[in-house]
Amino acid sequence: MADSTRPVEESLGGFSLGSRSTHSRVSLIRFLPMLGIGLMMALGLDVLPASAQAPASAQTAEAALPEEAPVQMVQLLGPNQATPPATLTLHDALELAGKNDPVYLSAVVEAKIAHEDAVQAHGGILPTITATTQYLGTQGNGITPNGRYVTQDGVHVYRAWGVLHENISGSSLMITAYRRSMAAEAISKAKIEIARRGLAVTVTKNFYGLVVAQHKYATAQEALEQAKHFLAITQDSERAGQTAHSDVLKGQIQYELQAQAFDEAGLSLEEARLNLAVLLFPTLNENFSVVDDMGSALALPPFTEVQAMAERANPNLRIAAETVRQSDLDAFAAKAAFFPSLDIEADYGIEANAFALHSVSAAFPEKGPLPNLGYFVTANLSVPVWDWGGLRSKLHQAKYRQAQVRAELSQAQRELLNNLYSYYNEALVSRASVDRARRTADLAAESLRLINLRYQAGTSTALEVVDAATSLTQARNSYDDAEVRYRTAVTNLQTLTGSF
Repeated sequence: MADSTRPVEESLGGFSLGSRSTHSRVSLIRFLPMLGIGLMMALGLDVLPASAQAPASAQTAEAALPEEAPVQMVQLLGPNQATPPATLTLHDALELAGKNDPVYLSAVVEAKIAHEDAVQAHGGILPTITATTQYLGTQGNGITPNGRYVTQDGVHVYRAWGVLHENISGSSLMITAYRRSMAAEAISKAKIEIARRGLAVTVTKNFYGLVVAQHKYATAQEALEQAKHFLAITQDSERAGQTAHSDVLKGQIQYELQAQAFDEAGLSLEEARLNLAVLLFPTLNENFSVVDDMGSALALPPFTEVQAMAERANPNLRIAAETVRQSDLDAFAAKAAFFPSLDIEADYGIEANAFALHSVSAAFPEKGPLPNLGYFVTANLSVPVWDWGGLRSKLHQAKYRQAQVRAELSQAQRELLNNLYSYYNEALVSRASVDRARRTADLAAESLRLINLRYQAGTSTALEVVDAATSLTQARNSYDDAEVRYRTAVTNLQTLTGSF
């Protein structure tokens, strides 16, 4: 009897059943649940309580969480890496970019060329003074003193003249060429301003893109630390039998996702730094840092003030207006070509048989030495009579061009108003989104803090903690993006109005 009951006692984990006759019902009741548990375990079902599973699952979670080193980005090496990094403000970045941007430098060169054109046009309306010295040697004939060329008064003729020349026409009287060159210079200066403002938009985007990349890197690092802390909490709770293994898995998944997001944030930071370095330095240099002034947002003036600034300082409108001015001058010059023109030339100097102030004339040697220094004036009046319609065709071309540029001026004015309303409204909305995003980020941080406390108290789920952490990261990134959006919107508005 003892031998027959020993296997049963051992199979029941040490419970003593006593005699089979008196304890058969109790034995059956205790044996059946244990048999069911054994069958379920054989089928692979998780039926043990958390307290019984805690040691194995905790070891599994710890084994699944290796100590990973953060990804090390390959950075640019150069001779400046040993020196302390330069700290740049947005103003510094704009100045550095202006020294290296080819589009802006090209506009500056074009303006300098236009200025020289204006200087040349100004000189063209004034009389020109030239000096000329000539020697005319004529073959003699042995008989006459002037030789074989009757146009000369001697075998040897010397000329030393100072020549003053002036052209008088309708265009020169109205200084049309000079006024047109001044309009071209104004257009080139307006193009410099367009290039400068466009460069300011690009630099501002990249400058604050780097600042935001730094913010997002710090946010990702903090989110990674929070995910690691939450995973440790779930592991401790599982060991204590307070949470299920699914919470540990949720924490593990969250940690892996945040680790990947942290690596991506580091990559975005390096790319933002390289993009800004390309704009700022003649040789690629990453040895710099930027001043984080995201908290000091620019104030937005009233729309009436912005509109007045756009009317005064919009370069596109100025280009259109100066182009109209050029077309008007071209039309006037085409009309002036129908009127007569007068060329006046005054010469002062000598034209004699000797290079001297007094000499004997070869034609009249008996007169003795005569004075050579003197002047003569030539006036030439030209009247257009017939040119087969060439002048009239040029006038028609000038009028066609005049009508076209006036239409372009009207279009530029309409586009200015359209862009002004659009950019200003964009700035208003983006400024409001900055305030909302800041409040949302504060609320998300407070929500995560409270949910963490609730989870530790056992009244919240792991899914709520993960969702709150994700919401905080998204809210902070959205706040940084809203800051950049507002500053970019203000810079775009300043392309129409200038700085304010």
